[in-house]
Amino acid sequence: MTTVSRGIPQKPHLDVPKRLARELLAEWRNGDRAAFDRIRRRHPKFADADDATVAAGPFRLSDAQLVIAREYGLAHWTELKQRIGANTVAQALDVAIRANDEAAAVQLIRQEPQLLHVPLVSGNWGPPMSHAANLGRLDIVKAMAALGAKDFQLAFGRAVLQGRIECARWLLGQGARLEPGDAIGACEALNSAGMRFMAELDGSLIDGSDRLAALAMTLETYSRHSQGKHEILEILAQLGLSLPDTPIMAFHRGDIARLDQHLRRDPDLLERRFTLQDIYPAECGCGKDGSGMHWTPIGGTTLLHLAVDFHEREIVAWLLEQGADVNARATVDADGFGGHTPLFNAVVCGPWHHEEPTRTLLQRGASKDARASLRKFLDWIEEPRWHEARDVTAADWARGFPDQSWVNGKALRLLGVDR
Repeated sequence: MTTVSRGIPQKPHLDVPKRLARELLAEWRNGDRAAFDRIRRRHPKFADADDATVAAGPFRLSDAQLVIAREYGLAHWTELKQRIGANTVAQALDVAIRANDEAAAVQLIRQEPQLLHVPLVSGNWGPPMSHAANLGRLDIVKAMAALGAKDFQLAFGRAVLQGRIECARWLLGQGARLEPGDAIGACEALNSAGMRFMAELDGSLIDGSDRLAALAMTLETYSRHSQGKHEILEILAQLGLSLPDTPIMAFHRGDIARLDQHLRRDPDLLERRFTLQDIYPAECGCGKDGSGMHWTPIGGTTLLHLAVDFHEREIVAWLLEQGADVNARATVDADGFGGHTPLFNAVVCGPWHHEEPTRTLLQRGASKDARASLRKFLDWIEEPRWHEARDVTAADWARGFPDQSWVNGKALRLLGVDR
């Protein structure tokens, strides 16, 4: 299903979302299925509707405007107009909160009081009080509350997600409630401090199906913080969740001793190729399609590919000590895509850019000239689509990747190339 999310640019103009709303309305009238998907994603009236129901409408310009506003992370069109109209002040308020300048933040809210209830940068980070809670700015959180902020629940959830425990405790005292979704947020960010806080307050929030959801999120998330991931999985185990005794779960837990035991039982483990369903097991609550977040494809790859992708540095070192092949190739599918080496995963690796994996692979003999064909679905851009690259090196794969924020510039320099 098509997912579109937008960020408010540095110099926004209302003409742009107006045009986007008109275009969406025209696409709906033309029966565009991608438009139907976007409408289902963002418009509550059509959340569970099939294509025929969406096509039948009614779907007016005001409905299209609601969809566009929500794609920007805002609740409705009026909120989007307010946010764009006060953009200069909103940017200054963001700077003040990040600098922990309480006086400046209060002054700016008094200048533009409507901003107190409008997401400052994105819907995820929320209005100023929640924005401050994300950053652990407790004095500003209190100041926004004193000015009349009402987003206590969102602020609490964001504080837990970011591990801002002091803020979370204060917000609980102001009426925020403990909800299972807040534990899921900590799992999304792989923030073990937030997860431990929730477990200590009320471990029952992570019981049963919600606990399985927490496990699935921990495995499938876009975040790459290996220590936090290991600690969250240990917390879930301590709460009574039975984790499968497989090489992949030992990998996810960062348990090298257990991996070593699996290797002793299966000497071919280092050469084994793991499917997405292996990596994201359905028995752990993961989707049957293996839909965990990654960058360079990981389906059909070895443990070394996975250790590079998931930033498991100690496991990378252990695998190399055991003789893992730095030029091992991923499985090639029926359409000819695959065959890439771990170096490809090191150069397109998400927003966390480190030299060490690439340097280690090169020192161990990784070939800069290995070629492969890769395919990746880009579902987070304004026009979701497949990105295909045929017969490319790791450097080619990186330089041609549509979202350069995912490209490891440090790795490219080690390969002797520029973007």
